[in-house]
Amino acid sequence: MPKQVVKQRSRGFICVNAHPVGCARNVENQIAYASERGLGGTNARIRNVLVIGASAGYGLATRIAAGWGMGCRTLGVFLERPPAGRRTATAGYYNCVALHRAAERDGIWARSVNGDAYSDELKDSVVRAVAESMGKLDLVVYSLASPKRTNPRTGKTHSSSLKAIGSSYTGKTIDLAKSAVTTATVRPASRHEIDETVAVMGGEDWLWWIDRLLEGGALGEGARTVAYSYYGPELTWPIYRDGTIGAAKHDLKQTSDLLDERLKKAVGGAAWISVNKAVITQASAAIPVVPLYVSLLFRVMKDKGIHEGCIEQMTRLMTDHLGQANGPALDADRLIRLDDLEMRRDVQRAVADLWPQVSTKSLAALADYTGFKRDFNNLFGFGVDGVDYSEAVETELFWDMR
Repeated sequence: MPKQVVKQRSRGFICVNAHPVGCARNVENQIAYASERGLGGTNARIRNVLVIGASAGYGLATRIAAGWGMGCRTLGVFLERPPAGRRTATAGYYNCVALHRAAERDGIWARSVNGDAYSDELKDSVVRAVAESMGKLDLVVYSLASPKRTNPRTGKTHSSSLKAIGSSYTGKTIDLAKSAVTTATVRPASRHEIDETVAVMGGEDWLWWIDRLLEGGALGEGARTVAYSYYGPELTWPIYRDGTIGAAKHDLKQTSDLLDERLKKAVGGAAWISVNKAVITQASAAIPVVPLYVSLLFRVMKDKGIHEGCIEQMTRLMTDHLGQANGPALDADRLIRLDDLEMRRDVQRAVADLWPQVSTKSLAALADYTGFKRDFNNLFGFGVDGVDYSEAVETELFWDMR
């Protein structure tokens, strides 16, 4: 197919296409950071890593931090759409094509499976792939995020909801389509909506993944697993702690405790949750309150010189926590708190002081809304420094990811 000029197309504030060169540049930037800041060489504690949900955000950054920062062999699982004619692939697909090409260039071992991670068939194929080409896994990272999940044992498709529990919640947010500070009301969820959200975003699939890997003999002695979560400050609690998402996070924590005991008995391993910093994702941008909070947070953390994106967080997770012989530093609830800089008292006080002042008129002055929009566009390969978007590019990029 001839090359084509790819211009960003959006529906509302959601981008519906992706730029392959911009996505590749994002991946290369993360590789450069991990290569410079990682532990380097082969880590004695972690050699073989499975990342479930590996095509974007924290999952993609985990593969890069493990592969280029620690010399690990990584197997990634994701569900992404390849290109078709003039229709571009999803950004996650282009990310993984770029990762595989860089891995071949740099002598990094990387394999991927593109399919429904919730299905039993894909879990079985991963167990076979580990046996055939990796031996045993040392680390399993669960970074899967989806608004829907089909339970392979019942055939039922569950849908998550972003709602409050008990009573409605009204708070400030940014209307991303209009770049205006406004208010949004989140209705209270029904019992069915709470249960549906837990079925999608809770710990059941993580549990089934680890059980299947144990049954298939894919976990090595001392194997560890970690799932990613976000808690946030009191400002976001009506959504993140006290809403439907919060119910799913509670279930995820219970699953972590259950898996910890199970892995200790089976292979002398462990299970944890890493509570990460707020970053821009397509999902988080749609959650009321979050775009405004993140824009203010970015402004404060950048002013203090402590801002981190996905690759900075995941490199720190690998070097300071998972890659250490004595294991990660945990809080009283057995959580890895990578959000420690975000939750610093001075940071949260500064955000709280700005919150009542911010309006549409003062948004540009008080918040880093420009950085928010740039990071959001970067998710799809647009607005990336050093990319000429007037040039025609090859969009039909393919890679044997199995």
